Amino acid sequence: MIIDNLKDSASYINKKLNGEKYEYALVLGSGLGDLADEIENPVAIDYHAIPHFPVSTVPGHKGMLVAGTLEGKKVIAMQGRFHFYEGWSMDEVVYPIRVFKLLGLDKLILTNAAGCVNKEWKPGSLMLINDHIKIIAECPNRGANIDELGPRFFDMSEAYSKEGRAKVKQAAATLGIDLKEGVYMMFSGPNFETPAEVRFARIAGADAVGMSTVPEAIAASHMGMKCIGISCMTNMAAGILDQKLNHEEVLETGERVKKSFQSLVKETIRIW
Repeated sequence: MIIDNLKDSASYINKKLNGEKYEYALVLGSGLGDLADEIENPVAIDYHAIPHFPVSTVPGHKGMLVAGTLEGKKVIAMQGRFHFYEGWSMDEVVYPIRVFKLLGLDKLILTNAAGCVNKEWKPGSLMLINDHIKIIAECPNRGANIDELGPRFFDMSEAYSKEGRAKVKQAAATLGIDLKEGVYMMFSGPNFETPAEVRFARIAGADAVGMSTVPEAIAASHMGMKCIGISCMTNMAAGILDQKLNHEEVLETGERVKKSFQSLVKETIRIW
Protein backbone atom coordinates (compact mmCIF):
# COMPACT_ATOMS: atom_id res chain seq x y z
CA MET A 1 0.00 0.00 0.00
CA ILE A 2 1.28 3.46 -0.91
CA ILE A 3 0.10 4.97 2.36
CA ASP A 4 2.17 2.46 4.34
CA ASN A 5 5.29 3.36 2.35
CA LEU A 6 4.59 7.07 2.85
CA LYS A 7 4.31 6.53 6.59
CA ASP A 8 7.58 4.57 6.63
CA SER A 9 9.35 7.44 4.84
CA ALA A 10 7.82 10.08 7.10
CA SER A 11 8.76 8.09 10.21
CA TYR A 12 12.39 7.80 9.07
CA ILE A 13 12.66 11.52 8.32
CA ASN A 14 10.89 12.43 11.57
CA LYS A 15 13.44 10.45 13.57
CA LYS A 16 16.32 12.15 11.75
CA LEU A 17 14.76 15.51 12.66
CA ASN A 18 14.20 14.48 16.30
CA GLY A 19 10.46 14.96 15.96
CA GLU A 20 10.73 18.71 15.33
CA LYS A 21 7.85 20.33 13.48
CA TYR A 22 8.39 22.13 10.19
CA GLU A 23 6.15 24.54 8.28
CA TYR A 24 7.54 25.03 4.76
CA ALA A 25 8.51 22.55 2.06
CA LEU A 26 10.76 23.82 -0.74
CA VAL A 27 11.23 22.02 -4.05
CA LEU A 28 14.32 23.42 -5.77
CA GLY A 29 14.49 22.88 -9.53
CA SER A 30 17.29 22.69 -12.10
CA GLY A 31 20.23 24.93 -11.23
CA LEU A 32 18.44 26.34 -8.18
CA GLY A 33 19.44 23.88 -5.45
CA ASP A 34 22.05 26.17 -3.89
CA LEU A 35 19.35 27.90 -1.86
CA ALA A 36 19.54 24.94 0.51
CA ASP A 37 23.07 26.10 1.40
CA GLU A 38 21.46 29.15 3.03
CA ILE A 39 19.60 26.99 5.55
CA GLU A 40 20.92 27.38 9.10
CA ASN A 41 21.61 24.44 11.42
CA PRO A 42 21.00 22.04 8.54
CA VAL A 43 20.22 18.36 8.76
CA ALA A 44 20.97 16.75 5.39
CA ILE A 45 19.41 13.43 4.39
CA ASP A 46 20.40 11.63 1.20
CA TYR A 47 17.41 10.45 -0.83
CA HIS A 48 19.05 7.03 -1.04
CA ALA A 49 18.72 6.63 2.73
CA ILE A 50 14.99 7.31 2.96
CA PRO A 51 12.83 4.18 2.69
CA HIS A 52 10.83 3.98 -0.56
CA PHE A 53 12.06 7.42 -1.70
CA PRO A 54 12.86 7.91 -5.41
CA VAL A 55 16.31 9.19 -6.44
CA SER A 56 17.12 12.16 -8.71
CA THR A 57 18.95 11.40 -11.95
CA VAL A 58 19.05 14.84 -13.60
CA PRO A 59 22.19 17.05 -13.70
CA GLY A 60 21.75 20.00 -11.34
CA HIS A 61 19.67 17.95 -8.87
CA LYS A 62 21.79 16.91 -5.88
CA GLY A 63 19.30 14.46 -4.41
CA MET A 64 19.39 15.71 -0.82
CA LEU A 65 16.74 16.67 1.68
CA VAL A 66 17.94 19.60 3.80
CA ALA A 67 16.01 20.65 6.91
CA GLY A 68 16.70 23.63 9.15
CA THR A 69 15.92 27.30 9.61
CA LEU A 70 15.57 29.91 6.86
CA GLU A 71 14.59 33.49 7.66
CA GLY A 72 13.56 32.33 11.11
CA LYS A 73 11.16 29.68 9.76
CA LYS A 74 11.46 25.91 9.85
CA VAL A 75 11.87 24.55 6.33
CA ILE A 76 12.62 21.30 4.54
CA ALA A 77 14.17 21.74 1.09
CA MET A 78 14.47 19.24 -1.72
CA GLN A 79 17.67 19.67 -3.70
CA GLY A 80 16.25 18.08 -6.80
CA ARG A 81 12.86 16.68 -7.72
CA PHE A 82 11.54 13.68 -9.63
CA HIS A 83 10.27 14.01 -13.17
CA PHE A 84 7.80 11.92 -15.13
CA TYR A 85 10.31 11.74 -18.00
CA GLU A 86 12.84 9.95 -15.80
CA GLY A 87 10.55 6.93 -15.85
CA TRP A 88 8.92 7.51 -12.48
CA SER A 89 5.19 7.00 -12.19
CA MET A 90 3.15 10.04 -11.21
CA ASP A 91 2.73 8.49 -7.74
CA GLU A 92 6.52 8.49 -7.42
CA VAL A 93 6.87 12.02 -8.81
CA VAL A 94 4.67 13.41 -6.01
CA TYR A 95 5.85 10.96 -3.35
CA PRO A 96 7.88 13.56 -1.39
CA ILE A 97 4.98 16.04 -1.36
CA ARG A 98 2.76 13.43 0.25
CA VAL A 99 5.48 12.64 2.78
CA PHE A 100 5.72 16.33 3.63
CA LYS A 101 2.01 16.41 4.36
CA LEU A 102 2.34 13.45 6.70
CA LEU A 103 5.17 15.33 8.44
CA GLY A 104 2.73 18.18 9.10
CA LEU A 105 4.00 20.72 6.55
CA ASP A 106 1.23 23.00 5.27
CA LYS A 107 3.03 25.37 2.88
CA LEU A 108 4.73 24.29 -0.33
CA ILE A 109 7.01 26.41 -2.52
CA LEU A 110 7.69 24.90 -5.94
CA THR A 111 10.41 26.23 -8.23
CA ASN A 112 11.45 25.25 -11.72
CA ALA A 113 13.46 26.16 -14.77
CA ALA A 114 11.14 26.92 -17.66
CA GLY A 115 11.14 27.86 -21.31
CA CYS A 116 9.78 31.34 -21.91
CA VAL A 117 6.77 31.44 -24.25
CA ASN A 118 5.82 35.07 -23.63
CA LYS A 119 7.68 37.06 -26.28
CA GLU A 120 7.64 40.20 -24.12
CA TRP A 121 9.89 38.58 -21.52
CA LYS A 122 13.50 37.43 -21.63
CA PRO A 123 15.72 34.70 -20.17
CA GLY A 124 16.52 35.34 -16.52
CA SER A 125 13.02 36.62 -15.72
CA LEU A 126 11.24 35.15 -12.71
CA MET A 127 7.57 34.25 -13.12
CA LEU A 128 5.02 33.73 -10.37
CA ILE A 129 2.72 30.90 -11.46
CA ASN A 130 -0.94 31.88 -11.15
CA ASP A 131 -2.31 28.81 -12.92
CA HIS A 132 -1.24 25.85 -15.00
CA ILE A 133 -2.25 23.75 -18.00
CA LYS A 134 -1.69 19.99 -17.99
CA ILE A 135 -2.04 18.39 -21.40
CA ILE A 136 -0.55 14.97 -20.63
CA ALA A 137 -3.01 12.25 -19.66
CA GLU A 138 -1.27 10.91 -16.56
CA CYS A 139 -2.30 12.32 -13.16
CA PRO A 140 -0.88 11.56 -9.69
CA ASN A 141 -4.39 10.84 -8.38
CA ARG A 142 -5.31 8.32 -11.06
CA GLY A 143 -6.33 5.01 -9.53
CA ALA A 144 -7.56 4.24 -6.03
CA ASN A 145 -7.87 7.36 -3.88
CA ILE A 146 -5.76 7.57 -0.72
CA ASP A 147 -8.54 8.67 1.63
CA GLU A 148 -6.13 9.55 4.44
CA LEU A 149 -4.62 12.26 2.24
CA GLY A 150 -7.71 13.83 0.66
CA PRO A 151 -11.04 13.34 -1.13
CA ARG A 152 -11.59 11.47 -4.40
CA PHE A 153 -12.71 14.65 -6.19
CA PHE A 154 -11.15 17.96 -5.23
CA ASP A 155 -11.10 21.61 -6.28
CA MET A 156 -8.29 23.08 -8.39
CA SER A 157 -9.60 26.64 -8.74
CA GLU A 158 -6.85 27.87 -6.41
CA ALA A 159 -4.04 25.42 -7.07
CA TYR A 160 -1.61 28.26 -6.36
CA SER A 161 -2.56 30.00 -3.12
CA LYS A 162 -3.97 33.50 -3.59
CA GLU A 163 -2.58 34.46 -0.19
CA GLY A 164 0.81 33.01 -1.02
CA ARG A 165 0.97 34.74 -4.41
CA ALA A 166 0.22 38.07 -2.73
CA LYS A 167 3.18 37.49 -0.42
CA VAL A 168 5.50 36.70 -3.35
CA LYS A 169 4.46 39.93 -5.06
CA GLN A 170 5.02 41.85 -1.85
CA ALA A 171 8.47 40.27 -1.49
CA ALA A 172 9.36 41.15 -5.09
CA ALA A 173 8.28 44.77 -4.56
CA THR A 174 10.37 45.01 -1.41
CA LEU A 175 13.43 43.67 -3.23
CA GLY A 176 12.88 45.63 -6.43
CA ILE A 177 12.57 42.46 -8.52
CA ASP A 178 10.65 42.73 -11.79
CA LEU A 179 8.47 39.69 -11.13
CA LYS A 180 6.36 38.41 -13.99
CA GLU A 181 3.13 36.49 -13.46
CA GLY A 182 1.56 33.94 -15.73
CA VAL A 183 0.48 30.44 -16.69
CA TYR A 184 2.77 27.40 -16.78
CA MET A 185 2.13 24.54 -19.19
CA MET A 186 3.57 21.10 -18.51
CA PHE A 187 4.90 18.87 -21.30
CA SER A 188 6.18 15.39 -20.52
CA GLY A 189 9.78 15.79 -21.78
CA PRO A 190 12.63 14.96 -21.75
CA ASN A 191 12.82 16.52 -25.20
CA PHE A 192 12.35 20.27 -25.38
CA GLU A 193 9.14 21.39 -27.07
CA THR A 194 8.92 21.87 -30.83
CA PRO A 195 8.25 25.32 -32.31
CA ALA A 196 4.71 24.18 -33.18
CA GLU A 197 4.10 23.04 -29.60
CA VAL A 198 5.33 26.39 -28.32
CA ARG A 199 2.94 28.21 -30.67
CA PHE A 200 0.16 25.96 -29.36
CA ALA A 201 1.11 26.78 -25.77
CA ARG A 202 0.97 30.51 -26.52
CA ILE A 203 -2.45 30.19 -28.19
CA ALA A 204 -3.67 28.17 -25.19
CA GLY A 205 -2.67 30.99 -22.86
CA ALA A 206 0.64 29.75 -21.46
CA ASP A 207 3.53 32.08 -20.66
CA ALA A 208 6.05 29.35 -19.86
CA VAL A 209 6.57 25.66 -20.60
CA GLY A 210 8.34 23.00 -18.58
CA MET A 211 8.46 19.38 -17.46
CA SER A 212 7.60 19.51 -13.75
CA THR A 213 5.68 21.32 -10.98
CA VAL A 214 2.13 20.53 -12.12
CA PRO A 215 1.94 17.03 -10.55
CA GLU A 216 3.22 18.41 -7.24
CA ALA A 217 0.67 21.23 -7.32
CA ILE A 218 -2.11 18.72 -7.98
CA ALA A 219 -1.00 16.54 -5.07
CA ALA A 220 -0.81 19.60 -2.80
CA SER A 221 -4.35 20.65 -3.75
CA HIS A 222 -5.60 17.14 -3.04
CA MET A 223 -4.16 17.34 0.48
CA GLY A 224 -5.19 20.92 1.22
CA MET A 225 -1.65 22.34 1.26
CA LYS A 226 -1.05 25.98 0.37
CA CYS A 227 1.14 26.03 -2.71
CA ILE A 228 3.02 28.68 -4.67
CA GLY A 229 5.18 28.24 -7.75
CA ILE A 230 8.02 30.34 -9.18
CA SER A 231 9.58 29.70 -12.58
CA CYS A 232 12.97 30.89 -13.75
CA MET A 233 12.84 31.65 -17.47
CA THR A 234 16.12 29.98 -18.42
CA ASN A 235 15.69 30.20 -22.19
CA MET A 236 13.29 31.39 -24.86
CA ALA A 237 11.19 28.42 -25.95
CA ALA A 238 11.77 26.77 -29.32
CA GLY A 239 11.04 28.77 -32.44
CA ILE A 240 11.13 32.22 -30.82
CA LEU A 241 14.83 32.70 -31.48
CA ASP A 242 16.92 31.09 -34.20
CA GLN A 243 18.88 28.83 -31.87
CA LYS A 244 18.89 25.29 -30.54
CA LEU A 245 18.08 24.48 -26.92
CA ASN A 246 20.24 22.59 -24.42
CA HIS A 247 20.25 21.77 -20.71
CA GLU A 248 23.56 23.57 -20.16
CA GLU A 249 21.85 26.87 -20.96
CA VAL A 250 19.20 26.05 -18.37
CA LEU A 251 21.87 25.57 -15.69
CA GLU A 252 23.87 28.62 -16.77
CA THR A 253 20.87 30.96 -16.61
CA GLY A 254 19.84 29.49 -13.26
CA GLU A 255 23.32 30.27 -11.97
CA ARG A 256 23.16 33.84 -13.29
CA VAL A 257 19.88 34.70 -11.58
CA LYS A 258 20.16 32.56 -8.48
CA LYS A 259 20.95 35.51 -6.21
CA SER A 260 17.70 37.32 -7.00
CA PHE A 261 15.80 34.02 -6.95
CA GLN A 262 17.16 33.12 -3.53
CA SER A 263 16.37 36.58 -2.21
CA LEU A 264 12.80 36.34 -3.47
CA VAL A 265 12.18 32.94 -1.90
CA LYS A 266 13.75 33.96 1.41
CA GLU A 267 11.77 37.19 1.65
CA THR A 268 8.58 35.28 0.80
CA ILE A 269 9.25 32.79 3.58
CA ARG A 270 9.97 35.63 6.00
CA ILE A 271 6.62 37.35 5.43
CA TRP A 272 4.32 34.40 4.55
